[in-house]
Amino acid sequence: MKIIRIDASFSRWGELLQLILSSFAYMNDRIDPPSSALGLTPQSLAEKAANEIGYLALEGEDLLGCMFLKQEPECLYIGKLAVAPEAQGGGVGRQLLQIAEGVAKERGLPALRLDTRIELTENHVVFAGWGFARTAEKSHPGFDRITYIEMRKALTAG
Repeated sequence: MKIIRIDASFSRWGELLQLILSSFAYMNDRIDPPSSALGLTPQSLAEKAANEIGYLALEGEDLLGCMFLKQEPECLYIGKLAVAPEAQGGGVGRQLLQIAEGVAKERGLPALRLDTRIELTENHVVFAGWGFARTAEKSHPGFDRITYIEMRKALTAG
């Protein structure tokens, strides 16, 4: 498996969208509000890649995973971390997060940040196992209950 940065030569936006949608499909009847992934299009993914730092995990030509990174003042935000269902549990997510750590350190950022839905308790456990800790409970606009949690991973220098 190799991990590459999404650059201007990438053109497989439809395939990338399908990877994200298949990776997030298990959430569809479990979370409210629905995942923002459902509103993505090939065009909006291309725009996301132009404005953020995108990475792909590939096995040959097969797309196994992706993530998008956005620099914030005190951390690097990880969004749309997705691993193809058939590749889950094989270390793809962990390798993508290692890349994110490297990007954060290169930029002098002390932490990684991600959001995960309150209902997806199994994700909370996985991210905790990767060194993330719950730092906030938040609500989507229009909701009077907690809908997601923020998790951060402090990075060591070096």
